[in-house]
Amino acid sequence: MSGFLKRFEWFYRFLASKKLALILFALLGILLIPRTFIETTDISLGPLGSVIFAFLGLNLVLCTVQRIKTLSKSVLVIHIGILVTFSGVVISSFGYVSTVNIYEGTGVDTVYRWDLEKDVPLGVNLMVKKINVNYYPIPVRVGVLRGEEKAGLFELKTGETFQIESYTIRPETMEFPAKNLKLTVFNDDHAVGTANTEGESNLPEGFPYEFKLVAFQNPHLKRLWVDLELSRGQEVVAEGTSEVNGPLTWEKLSFYNTKVDVDDYGNPYAGIQITYDPGLLYVYSGFIILGIGSIMYMFRRLYGHR
Repeated sequence: MSGFLKRFEWFYRFLASKKLALILFALLGILLIPRTFIETTDISLGPLGSVIFAFLGLNLVLCTVQRIKTLSKSVLVIHIGILVTFSGVVISSFGYVSTVNIYEGTGVDTVYRWDLEKDVPLGVNLMVKKINVNYYPIPVRVGVLRGEEKAGLFELKTGETFQIESYTIRPETMEFPAKNLKLTVFNDDHAVGTANTEGESNLPEGFPYEFKLVAFQNPHLKRLWVDLELSRGQEVVAEGTSEVNGPLTWEKLSFYNTKVDVDDYGNPYAGIQITYDPGLLYVYSGFIILGIGSIMYMFRRLYGHR
């Protein structure tokens, strides 16, 4: 019996030791480092990562219990924050990440789950209503024709204006990859219509000018987002915008826009990542507690209070 107690005591001390903590952090590094060199959509660490964080949490609990009489309140709060964060990481392992590419104006009801490595039903129809792209002002050169004659050549940026006779012309936006420039025409500060360099126009009949895009500089992306709609049958259950750091959230799912591109035929589509993360709230709560503990520790170091 004494031999069993000795082995149990050794095992207990090992679970609470700094040696185990160093081993676990080393294993975590071995698990994470290769992921920095590969491109992957699956952000989870899998079962092994959950086991490592679970043992890190257990190690911290036992370490805290052994030293609880000597720990300051600030350090104890920091330990609690770390434990809550680790708990969130473990709980998050029961979530999943799925992805799908959707053409603008169409919808899908199945997505690819990376943990299962297969397509699964989403439970709703996910539609990309519109892909929105916003660029910083683009330098353009616009040619103006009056019939077959050249009426002018103007170099400016989108959002600026140029004057031709009594009309003020403002290049608004460029469409890519079509390379189509949209313009608004004003007369005496009143908008009379719009046109583009593809020849489309809603200007009044008899408007004498036509616009051509002569040259432009490569644009710099300012913002990219998509308008999404979730529906069941004819019922719309959720709709809104989604972008890289601003997902559309519905129930326990978050919908991120991760990509916008065109296929070989010029049809635009958006890449959507759907995540279910049940541990996210615990992780954020742990960060808040950890921050409070860090502030307490700072004040203790500065002013000498426990």
